[in-house]
Formats: sequence, structure tokens, C-alpha cells
Amino acid sequence: MEQINCSILLIDDHPMLRNGVKQLINTVNHFDIVGETGSGIEGVKLAEELDPDIILLDINMQDVNGLEILRYLRQKNISSRIIMFTVSDAKEDIITALKTGADGYLLKDMEPEDFLKSLQEISIGKLVMDNAISHIILNYMRHNKQPIAKQMHDVSLLTLRENEIFNLLVQGLSNKLIARDLGIVESTVKVHIKSIFKKLNFKSRMEMTVWYLQSKE
Repeated sequence: MEQINCSILLIDDHPMLRNGVKQLINTVNHFDIVGETGSGIEGVKLAEELDPDIILLDINMQDVNGLEILRYLRQKNISSRIIMFTVSDAKEDIITALKTGADGYLLKDMEPEDFLKSLQEISIGKLVMDNAISHIILNYMRHNKQPIAKQMHDVSLLTLRENEIFNLLVQGLSNKLIARDLGIVESTVKVHIKSIFKKLNFKSRMEMTVWYLQSKE
């Protein structure tokens, strides 16, 4: 698996768990925890300031619910991959996270090696979900296919460069790999991704990729 330098923001109101997760993540050289907080409000500020590659976000926060944080960040077109990292395996939380724009859903009781493997996969652009809840998400997708509405997801609205990036996004490439492939800087890729999400009315890469695959069926 190709190693890609990856910045991570950790938003979780349990200090001991945060410290444990930090220690685990720091065992991987190309992962860099650029920020951490136990406050949802501060987490939003850090997400906007730092624009990390990955945000690990708990659902059950004391000040602001993690799903509300997710909704706000997606409304702001934050280009980070937002992964819900929680103890909740409730179907309602899982489906709400998916519909609101989460790029993945991991449970805190997963094995450390599986957690690091998931982060590795996220860093190169793959979509991840905990094996324990993947059947819930897949069943939801299978039984809740919406008619393909071209007027809501009109790819013809994209510029030539945005179209190039869109085609790489739906292949699962990360921002860094897209930048490398197109010979541009990563910050430019992030600007284009925000524009793509806005023009095509998508909240996340997961939502966009699912729509793309369905449209090809």
C-alpha cells in the first residue's frame, strides 16, 4: 500500500481515549495529528482553520452532537474526509451519518490493527465502514435507491479541470494522489473539490461515488 502523508484532526470528548488513539496513530510515520479537541465547537473551528485530510469525529459529544458538527462542516463544503468514530452502532446514527455526508463509520471497539488499516485505506482515497455495521449501510443503499436526477447532479456544469478531478474522485483517489496525477498543488485540488460538491449538490465523496456507480448500472 502506497504511503501518503496524511494530516488528522481528532474530535472526541474522552481525554483518555483521545490519548490512546493519538499514541496508536503516532506509530505510523506518515500520519500527523495536526489538532485535537474535546469540544465540538472548537472542533468546527479547527476543521475550518486546519483543513486536515481526515477528521475523526465522535457522535456523542457533550456540547454539540457529532452529527450536527458533520452537517455543519458539509454545509461549509469542508473537503476533509470525515469519519465517524464512535461507540454507537444504532441504525439511526449510521444512516443519518451516511445521509449527512460521512465518508466512513468506525466503531471504537475495533482492533487497533484494523483501525490503523482503515486509516491507511482512507489516506489513499478508499471509503471505509466497520465490518460490524457495513450490512446496515449496504441494505440501506440497496433499498433506498433514488431515481437518478440529472438536473441535481449535472456533470456538464463542471469546468474541464473539475471534470478531470471528478473522474479521479469517483475512482477513489485522495487529494494528494489527484494533485500528483494532475501535476497541481493539493490546495488547488481542495478548492476544485469544494466547487464540484457545490455544483453537483453532493455532501461527500461517498455520496458522489454511490451516485456515480448507480448511474452506470
